[in-house]
Amino acid sequence: MFELSDGNFAVIGTEATEALERELPADASRADYERIVIVSRETLIRAKADIPDA
Repeated sequence: MFELSDGNFAVIGTEATEALERELPADASRADYERIVIVSRETLIRAKADIPDA
């Protein structure tokens, strides 16, 4: 996970859109250009310190 120059974040993960799309909560959706990726728990916990609160 890393911050882009425009303030957005990019995530490196395992592509899993087809396998997980049916598992999305009822109030969640994705656009055609978006993909569902898996980020390991370890990666996200390690990245947490680098994610700004605001």
